[in-house]
Amino acid sequence: MVRGGPRLDHGRRRELGQSFQDGGGHYHRVRPRYPEDSVRWLVPTSAHEALDVGAGTGKFTSLLLDLGLDVTAVDPSADMLAQLKTHCPGVAAVAGTAEVTGLPSASFDVVTVAQAWHWCDPLAASTELARVLRPHGTLGLVWNQLDTSVPWVHRLSRIMHAGDVYRPGHKPVMGPEFQGLEGHVSHWQDTVTTTDLMELTKSRSYYLRANEATRAKVLANLDWYLHEHLAYAPDQQIDLPYLTLAWRAVKA
Repeated sequence: MVRGGPRLDHGRRRELGQSFQDGGGHYHRVRPRYPEDSVRWLVPTSAHEALDVGAGTGKFTSLLLDLGLDVTAVDPSADMLAQLKTHCPGVAAVAGTAEVTGLPSASFDVVTVAQAWHWCDPLAASTELARVLRPHGTLGLVWNQLDTSVPWVHRLSRIMHAGDVYRPGHKPVMGPEFQGLEGHVSHWQDTVTTTDLMELTKSRSYYLRANEATRAKVLANLDWYLHEHLAYAPDQQIDLPYLTLAWRAVKA
């Protein structure tokens, strides 16, 4: 139902993923939240212990805490985990990846991966996350995407090199350890300023890995599009359409 991220070989996936090792404070300020209905749909009401993998600065982790879950967070970036500990002080934060969590087997009722599955090796990650899940536990995958069905947002996403394209019929890859894959879409809007959009662009992997000339070109194009072509005033507030796409499957 959705393309959740760029199609990458293993080496390119690791290279781009490394771009998030620093800058956790900036990432937390500019990245959008997740709508509550996405986490409520994703997490079984019977769940008590949750593992948030690729947790970053805790954007999705905080929603799991709001549900009253006992949450452990895993991320490979020490900088991101430092931010997470500030925003989610009740969470056990552990350095690790979806492929190697280092956590005990059969410890969690639900594992979530928000905005990070496309950085993982999906088959190796499925094997590891099935290991740490209890029998019949749930694996949930979540992505925020710009709603590119809106024409001006589609062009915006191309200028930002957001890489997010809604593709009906597409499903995320999971290993044979999981069954019964279901999808859910939330439509919502984030209120941002034109400056927020410039900063959001700076948090994207394409921008972070680009050279200075490419970065300058991206920002100049975005400045033209927002302030000249669309005629927004500097720092004018904009209702930015988003889709949040959630997937859940049960440990076989």
